[in-house]
Amino acid sequence: MDIPSYTPRHAAVPEGVVVIERASAAQDFGPKLNRTAADVVRFLMQHGEMVTATQSLSDEMMELFAAEIGAEIRLVDPGEEQEAELRKLLGIDVDTGDDTDEAELRPPVVTVMGHVDHGKTLLLDRIRDTNVVDGEAGGITQHIGAYQVERNSRTLTFIDTPGHEAFTAMRARGASATDIVVLVVAADDGVMPQTIEAINHAKAAGVPIVVAVNKIDRPNADTQRTVAGVAEQGLVPEAWGGDTIYCELSALTGQGIEELLDQILLVAEVEELRSSPEGRAGGVVLESNLDIGRGPVATVLVQQGTLRVGDPMVAGAAWGRVRALLDDHGQGVDSAPPSAPVQVLGLSEVAVAGDSFAVAPNEKIAGRVADTREHWQRLSSLGREAHALSGGAKLEDLFTRIQRGETATLNAIVKADVNGSLEAVTESLRKLETGDVRIAIVHRGVGGITENDIQLASASNATIIGFNVRPDRKAREAADAENVEIRTYEIIYKLLEDVSSAMVGMLAPDIEEVVTGEAEVRQVFRIPRLGAVAGCYVQNGTITRGSKVRFLRDGAIIWKGTVSSLKRFTDDVREVQSGFECGIGLSNFQDLKAGDIIETFTEREVARTLEG
Repeated sequence: MDIPSYTPRHAAVPEGVVVIERASAAQDFGPKLNRTAADVVRFLMQHGEMVTATQSLSDEMMELFAAEIGAEIRLVDPGEEQEAELRKLLGIDVDTGDDTDEAELRPPVVTVMGHVDHGKTLLLDRIRDTNVVDGEAGGITQHIGAYQVERNSRTLTFIDTPGHEAFTAMRARGASATDIVVLVVAADDGVMPQTIEAINHAKAAGVPIVVAVNKIDRPNADTQRTVAGVAEQGLVPEAWGGDTIYCELSALTGQGIEELLDQILLVAEVEELRSSPEGRAGGVVLESNLDIGRGPVATVLVQQGTLRVGDPMVAGAAWGRVRALLDDHGQGVDSAPPSAPVQVLGLSEVAVAGDSFAVAPNEKIAGRVADTREHWQRLSSLGREAHALSGGAKLEDLFTRIQRGETATLNAIVKADVNGSLEAVTESLRKLETGDVRIAIVHRGVGGITENDIQLASASNATIIGFNVRPDRKAREAADAENVEIRTYEIIYKLLEDVSSAMVGMLAPDIEEVVTGEAEVRQVFRIPRLGAVAGCYVQNGTITRGSKVRFLRDGAIIWKGTVSSLKRFTDDVREVQSGFECGIGLSNFQDLKAGDIIETFTEREVARTLEG
């Protein structure tokens, strides 16, 4: 029996391929393949999946049934057909107007790419004359940052992308938003897997590449070998008759930095990058996070038009009137022209990094478009998380189930400090799935771990995985009461190692962090020769001089170190108990604000068990 064609109006689908929306129920899915809902339900029950005719089906279920009857399907997110109509409602044209008479020369958007530890962030540090390397966990830049610099009275916009392979999606977004790629390759290390990956992203984006051979000051640097290795990937140097510019430099000493900037400006002149500053603004969301004091904050790159304070803006399913714009120095601005990166305040929720944004004709249309997108996204998530709440196992129980010959499902709640990291962690976890273990993301979100997360984890038998965020005291107490497992990480390598080790039953002894005290900063005192001292109230436990400390702001870790000084009034003391006030001095940290939390902890080695 022939299978009818079901094709969205705007999509070009090969003949014979049936387009199916994710999260479809059997009563909708079956007829599109010329089968009944009963046929679908009967087949899935025979394969151990207990479903009803009105229950949303997972991608795997639909693909399995299609393969059984010999049909070829393409799964699309719900609302994909309606997206073209929404874009038309917003007045978004495919043509950006770069070739119109109003188009003007704009600053080039430069993305720095390369393998982890090859010096990308230090290179940007030299270029913008600030230091962000010291605050990075494990040597990885884990958030996208956008900065503007001046060179010969001309502006350049730089985007820094992470180098670790888990952040492929973030790096891919950087390539799609850029005009020029600077590929950083260490002269003492040569071409590495993420170097090749970055090259592929840049080639896919169709943008010119400038190769920066870094670390030429190292004793074991071999510039010729490094250049030859990169040339093998198709980037032939100009000196060899090719068309790729190579610059030798040292981000550590500053040698070659000015030459690199001059070469970037030269490439930009050849490209003649133009965009019209007139009309409503549009662009891409580079990063987003939730700030308790300021609400949802989105870092966006304006690609056309001019974004202004007061504009009604839509970014994916988030919308709102732009309340404030902050430039890369944190200063408030009234508008942002093409190629300008700015932080936007005033959105209704945390935008998804990688989404496009546009200024709507009015607030009514902005709210309508965002609400429609949110509705379809909610439907789309149903299929991906089907059966997540039933039969799940905690991380510590996985290997026990595998040994019994069962297919285990790890129910996980993932929280991260920013949206890009959240996406990277989620996708990395899904790649760990095997025939014996499925990973179901029950919930994921940006921000600290809260009591609501604990309640959801308890109801769904899920493990909470936090990346660069921590639970507050109430959440920890609730987790203890509900026996909810919380695992927090600051380095993604460790996170993935723990999950994969649990899958194969190779859990090594764990280094457990025991929170010993918690104090709230009530007032900050500036003392000559000593710097900032935090006037605190000890809320829980005991604060001890010399203990390790984790500094939290809105649930996110912003610094780790030790308590360098501890005072009660004017006297130095060894420890301060709960319920008392004290003065705390921190080693090499001055960015203190009232309301911040100082959390002290100790570390101990604990034999990890599989039985919990």
